[in-house]
Amino acid sequence: MKKAGHLLLRIALVMGLLLCTACGDRREAQEVTSYKIYYVNNDETKIVDREYMSETSDGALLLAEFLEQLAHISEKMEYETLLEKEISVVGHTLDNGLLTLDFDESYHNLRGTREILARASIVRTLTQIPGVERITFTVNGEQLMDAAGAAVGVMAADTFIENAGNEINAYEKVDLRLYFANEAGDSLVEEIRRNVVYNSNISLEKLVVEKLVEGPMAEGAYPTINPTTKIVSVTVKDGTCYVNLNNDFLNQPYNVASDVTIYSITNSLAELSNVNRVQISINGETNISYRENMSLNNVFERNLDILE
Repeated sequence: MKKAGHLLLRIALVMGLLLCTACGDRREAQEVTSYKIYYVNNDETKIVDREYMSETSDGALLLAEFLEQLAHISEKMEYETLLEKEISVVGHTLDNGLLTLDFDESYHNLRGTREILARASIVRTLTQIPGVERITFTVNGEQLMDAAGAAVGVMAADTFIENAGNEINAYEKVDLRLYFANEAGDSLVEEIRRNVVYNSNISLEKLVVEKLVEGPMAEGAYPTINPTTKIVSVTVKDGTCYVNLNNDFLNQPYNVASDVTIYSITNSLAELSNVNRVQISINGETNISYRENMSLNNVFERNLDILE
């Protein structure tokens, strides 16, 4: 009887261990995490997300899973799949939170809105991976450049989110008529930008000022505004556009007449249908003279006489 009792005890212990192991396995199997995979919608106006569940927390495995999901073709044709279908990741490195994705030459076939949305979908998907804080793109080992020839640089999830917290999902195209300086710096020349891609959460007025600060793209046109100038705010009320800039605007590094700079802003904004007049301020102050001969107390209207 004693032996039988010991045997039953051992059986009970073994069964208990098996049950604990089984419970542990079930708990481990249930430890899945929900993520979002971002895709470009069929109209190419925004990115859409789809839920994805993963049982791993390993960064390398998640990267492989996410890249595979980004290449997944929608059975109901609800969104576009660009990865693998049009562009391919040929290599990647992760260093101190910075993930570098290297694409093949086909990446350059992406243009305008399509390229921006593809970039947003990839960055917002992959920055969910633990340890991936920032992402940069290269093409055949070379830094990715934007349409203006500037490096795209390092991106994070909030690169594609407005400061107010609204997600940037929709992008639009617009033609802009901008005015920059001629070579002598004493007149304005016209530059037309076709199909400028911008997110719909930014006003056209602010977009115009941003492009003026960035400088011209066409030959024969020269910058009018200090490139370190920061835009504090741009608002429109009753046909008057109020442009608030920081102190850097007062420092002019170029050989450009003061009225050329003022009317570069005014004439460019006046091309918009809702703007008739422009008032420029520095950190909210208008009781300031620009280069000692242009009072910012004035409200400026379009001046066609200054055109070359």
